[in-house]
Amino acid sequence: MATNDARADADAPENPADLLPSTSVLSLEEYLAMQKAIGDRTRFEIVYRLVHGGPASPSELDDAMDVDDSTLHYHLTRLVDVGLVEKRKRTGPDSAGFRTSYRASALGEVILEHGVEELLRREWDFRTAYDGGDSGDGEADGTDDARDEDA
Repeated sequence: MATNDARADADAPENPADLLPSTSVLSLEEYLAMQKAIGDRTRFEIVYRLVHGGPASPSELDDAMDVDDSTLHYHLTRLVDVGLVEKRKRTGPDSAGFRTSYRASALGEVILEHGVEELLRREWDFRTAYDGGDSGDGEADGTDDARDEDA
């Protein structure tokens, strides 16, 4: 459906599924399932920790996060099912005694970096744009800009 909105992109296909090449490995539904999966707070944190901290065992993730074992395993399974996380099983235990580890897949890294993390990083830009040009010095709203505290 065409609109007269200035944001309308003349190059955008009418059907969003047409954004994918005909030889796409994944369907639009599979990409949307990934977005839905990372939209959960616990699953977002799991992917975030695996991207920024590297592969981890369930025990290591459990120690770092405030979730019970069954909840953690439920979310890990969901992330593996949609392809954002890969599960690795060793034939023998590693130096810490773990046989299973998880790591973010390439798709997990991309969806985190160019999805939610990008929106979070742009929050600073949005704040400036929608607060009437507040420079972040805290004068417009009485708060300090957290990014300036480290300077």
